[in-house]
Amino acid sequence: MIAKAKGRLRGGAPKLLVTGMGDPAGVSRHLNVEVKARCADPEAVLARLRELGAIDQGVDHQVDTYFGARSGRLKLRAGDIENHLIHYQRPDRPGPGPSAVTLYPTRPNEAPELGELLAGALGVLVVVDKQRHILWIGDVKFHVDQVEGLGSFVEIEAVDRAGTLGEDRLRELCYRYVGLLGISEVDLEARSYSDLLGL
Repeated sequence: MIAKAKGRLRGGAPKLLVTGMGDPAGVSRHLNVEVKARCADPEAVLARLRELGAIDQGVDHQVDTYFGARSGRLKLRAGDIENHLIHYQRPDRPGPGPSAVTLYPTRPNEAPELGELLAGALGVLVVVDKQRHILWIGDVKFHVDQVEGLGSFVEIEAVDRAGTLGEDRLRELCYRYVGLLGISEVDLEARSYSDLLGL
């Protein structure tokens, strides 16, 4: 059964992905291994995650604004739950792959002015508007997404929050849940939402 989270979630999962990790500015740098797939039946995926004992962080209406960057991807996320400036580098290939992620926490009321500043300096590439259902099982974060203009997707992110797991273990966790959720290879999607909307 999924338990709604208040404050720190039961089972050790954080309410927000940003944990500070010893940085006084609250910046989080970590390694993810993640996989994205198209999802024909989001409710079935949610039901399966309930069976597996997932902890429910809730549904977040997220607006991600992508800006021009010399390397990787840079986006400002404004949401009801998650609010970050995010830079990440990830190869575009299907199946579980590593991402080097840097998260800088922001406040919801900062997004408009910060977005204007970044847009003026770097230019806006694309805006991604989605409803994201966020769930956790241990070090694995699940997104069941409804993306405006694209449809439904599921994402699995194995997160090395403490820097102790390593890429091989993260990849193993990703493959485990790809199997448990019955994700087919033909449904795997290598491209980011920003790339899909920018086609």
